Amino acid sequence: MGRRIRWLGVVLVLCFALVIVQLVNIQFRQAGALANSPNNPRIAAKKFDNNRGSILASDGTVLAKSVKVNSSSTTYNYEREYPNGPLYGGITGYDSIYFGTSGIEYQYNQYLQIHAQAPQNFSQLLFNKPPSEPDNVTLTIDPILQAAALRALQTAPLTNRDGAVVVLNPTTGAVLAMASNPTFDPNGISSPDVATEQTDHFEDLVPDSEKFAPLQPIATESSFPPGSTFKVITSTAVYNLKPSLISYSFPLASSVIFPDSGGIPLDNDGGSKCGGTMAVMLPQSCDPGYGALGVQVGVATETKQAEDFGYAVDGTKSPYVPGIDLPDVIPSVFSALQPNAQAFLAQSAIGQYNDRSTPLEGALVAAGIANGGVIMTPHLMEKITDSQGAVVKTYKPTPMLTAATPAAAAAVGKLMVSVANNTVPDATANGIFPVSWHVAVKTGTAQVQAPVGPEQTDDWMIGFMPADGTAQIAIAVVVPDQSFTGTGAGEAGPIVKQVFQAYLTETGGQG
Repeated sequence: MGRRIRWLGVVLVLCFALVIVQLVNIQFRQAGALANSPNNPRIAAKKFDNNRGSILASDGTVLAKSVKVNSSSTTYNYEREYPNGPLYGGITGYDSIYFGTSGIEYQYNQYLQIHAQAPQNFSQLLFNKPPSEPDNVTLTIDPILQAAALRALQTAPLTNRDGAVVVLNPTTGAVLAMASNPTFDPNGISSPDVATEQTDHFEDLVPDSEKFAPLQPIATESSFPPGSTFKVITSTAVYNLKPSLISYSFPLASSVIFPDSGGIPLDNDGGSKCGGTMAVMLPQSCDPGYGALGVQVGVATETKQAEDFGYAVDGTKSPYVPGIDLPDVIPSVFSALQPNAQAFLAQSAIGQYNDRSTPLEGALVAAGIANGGVIMTPHLMEKITDSQGAVVKTYKPTPMLTAATPAAAAAVGKLMVSVANNTVPDATANGIFPVSWHVAVKTGTAQVQAPVGPEQTDDWMIGFMPADGTAQIAIAVVVPDQSFTGTGAGEAGPIVKQVFQAYLTETGGQG
């Protein structure tokens, strides 16, 4: 009998031990997973209390907010509203019951959703924890520039109006405007009615007549041959990495033939003759001259300079561009070539062949030249505040890349000024901007094969102002798939001018 009692005691002790182990497992090891499990009744009930913090522009304009649902047709307590409709759709993204989040809503979801708040005093620390609430996110976006950018795209007298405008503060990296056309209205995708969400989401995923889908912002999720805007990078390679070529001069000619081109010439646009040093060739955008200069720069140096500006090589994902606080940003690509591939290198040096640039990258190139060769990390978040207005987090401007020395950037910036200040005959942007604005720009006209039909152009302009070492605004504009007669100056130039005009009017500068 005593032996049986001892065995029974051992079994009971083991049972108690197992219970204790399971309690420890549940209370500590699995506590987090169980607390956040969708099968947890508290979580299941909490998802209907979908109040989120607001997203604000730099001046306090409300871009997204949650409002009480006054309808018996839904079990959700709040509905997400975007008061400006499609104006900021590509930036804010959406908050959808069915599709989840995108854009800033995704990037800062941990702050925008209801979450535990940090104690504000000793009493809350020890006894009364503050209630769980969402935070608000304030962006760097300037509503005046954002509206001007989208309006300029949508009203431009172009063959096609799809395109993008990206505006940065070159000294901080702050994104002042980021407009893509087509854009989308997040209100439908954020409806508490799932059927409405599904319909709107499907429609916004369908490419328009110009082959671009509203839900994939052109500014960060599309890339194009940069055309002659890439000559800024080739020029920088000379001043920054191969100064022995600063005085390089191309003889006056309308074309050049490279040994490995199979006899196919690299012609100047329109067949006109061009040549001279960079001081003349960049303003006139001399294709054969810059192609020949690129060959002299060489594959290794050209590749190194492209990487220093943030380009990926051979499709390898760039470690730099995703620094912006948005999801799904694609890299820009420069094609690594064989050392003796002169014809292809010449094409790459003028922004053709397999070069691909996002509008964001175009703005970063301009910003790097404007900021003495230093490219600041692009960012949208300015600060995060709690429900009481206390600052939770602020963004600290951070250098991302050193693309060039200050001297090299200044030299290239001077060349870009000559593109627009009417001092060089036949400069591509002559007459677009008042000289008093003191702008620095580079045009780009990339010849591309249309999906159906004749060859077309992707038309670019990048630049900054004022070009006196105190630039506060850098810009890139691309309007792809224009007619073959389109040019960066003719198609993208007026859009840049409208945004610069809005900036000058807002800041009290000359207009």
